[in-house]
Amino acid sequence: MTRRQAWGRAGVVLVAVFALDQVTKALVRGGLSVGERRDLVGFLHLVRVNNKGIAFGALGGGQAIVVVIVAAALVGLVVYFVYTAGRPLVWLPTGLLLGGALGNVFDRVRAGAVTDFLKVPHWPAFNVADMAITAGVIALVISLDAAHGR
Repeated sequence: MTRRQAWGRAGVVLVAVFALDQVTKALVRGGLSVGERRDLVGFLHLVRVNNKGIAFGALGGGQAIVVVIVAAALVGLVVYFVYTAGRPLVWLPTGLLLGGALGNVFDRVRAGAVTDFLKVPHWPAFNVADMAITAGVIALVISLDAAHGR
């Protein structure tokens, strides 16, 4: 795969994650009040939460710190991708991480908080962007191991 193809694939994943994240959040904001909960299936519930922090609400209220941390992480990821775009599958974690991060950053800029809405027992509410970020981190670790022959 060429570097250009890798950038294109990363871009497609980024746009797909961002779009799915924003559509699901808009549906939740249109259908649930903050704090309202609806049972979906078994252990999975919809609950609308406005998260002003980063992961699991950490650093809530520290918007400037959150922006700096997210910006630094995104710049680091893009720099890493610039140098490794030719490696197999590196485009996937890059697209997942950028799409998820930008989805949550967009919420922060638009409303000052991220809309979270999926809830399982003993775990804070989360959203599509959070799932993409988690999958992206796992995929990045796997691709790093693969690059080192593990």
